[in-house]
Amino acid sequence: MQALALPPRVGGLARRAARVLAALCIAAPALVAAEPIFPGASWSTPATTGQPSGWSAEKLKLADDYADSVRSDAYLVIHRGVLVHAYGDIDRPMNLASVRKSVLSVLYGIQVDRGAIDLNQTLAALDITDKGGLSDVERTATVRQLLQSRSGVYHEAAYETPDAKKRRPERGSHAPGTWWYYNNWDFNALGTIFQRRTGKDVFQALKTDLAEPLQFEDFRYPRDTRFEQERASDHPAYLMFLSARDLARVGLLVSRDGQWNGRQIVSTAWLRESTKSYSGVSGGNGYGYMWWVPFTAFAAWRPASNPLVLADGTGGQFMLVDRTREIVVVHRVDNSRLWFKRNAVDVGQFNVLAARILAAAPDEK
Repeated sequence: MQALALPPRVGGLARRAARVLAALCIAAPALVAAEPIFPGASWSTPATTGQPSGWSAEKLKLADDYADSVRSDAYLVIHRGVLVHAYGDIDRPMNLASVRKSVLSVLYGIQVDRGAIDLNQTLAALDITDKGGLSDVERTATVRQLLQSRSGVYHEAAYETPDAKKRRPERGSHAPGTWWYYNNWDFNALGTIFQRRTGKDVFQALKTDLAEPLQFEDFRYPRDTRFEQERASDHPAYLMFLSARDLARVGLLVSRDGQWNGRQIVSTAWLRESTKSYSGVSGGNGYGYMWWVPFTAFAAWRPASNPLVLADGTGGQFMLVDRTREIVVVHRVDNSRLWFKRNAVDVGQFNVLAARILAAAPDEK
């Protein structure tokens, strides 16, 4: 059977239509899966992208009003790599307090990925001790157990709060791996182990492995770092001073499974392992490798999958990462002021603020 011949004009239209359809088919994947947005020298905003954020300005104003009422110094909201809302001094480096531990967790992952650190090595194998010595049982604790805050080593620690000193268990009361206690000794000893195994201290790694590739805007090395040494222990605390907008880059890295602008900074496997809960703790939380894993807390968010992860520091330092919605919320209180304790924001107040922020988010289709 002979093919039907079209008139020249109709045939030309058909050929042009076919070319348009082919072009649309080629472009379709790009339309379906837009390239993820990452900050460069500065954060993208709805104004710089030319796209409306979809967030409710009126509801974000209610969040700002609440932040005013609890005397927050700064908070910001990142959605899908875009800075959609900022309040206060988001560019001022402030002491991260215990949020530093979650940052160290990411730095540990980078070194574990490189093979420099083995989580199964014991304190004895690493020749880690402290003033007055550690018992043979204490020296069986592994790097992994320190990351989980389950070492069972209840030695005095630098940068320990008075409340933590009161709650610290007796030496030898729990074997390594059997008990969770939020333990500054574990966190500080991890800094010492990091330096011995990698040949650089935590702050050098912060500069080269995070600040430089993620293009921190406000961090200056060594100005924004300080070791805090105390007589009670050989292991100093490592104080980091980051702005809200620089800390948010770490949060975005976590929400993007360790990928940054085409480069895998830290493995997805590490982030999944380190943000998984290994201990049920008070307040509706779990605890991973120096990350909090909220379960009943932050109920307003109700994540469908991929639990929220939280970095929490004394006085109101918070970073909440919602990988399902691709939202990062960073909250700061300037804890360098003598009167900052009067302005301290607790996790319950941050929970209220976070709920107001989520109420302003665009509806997920």
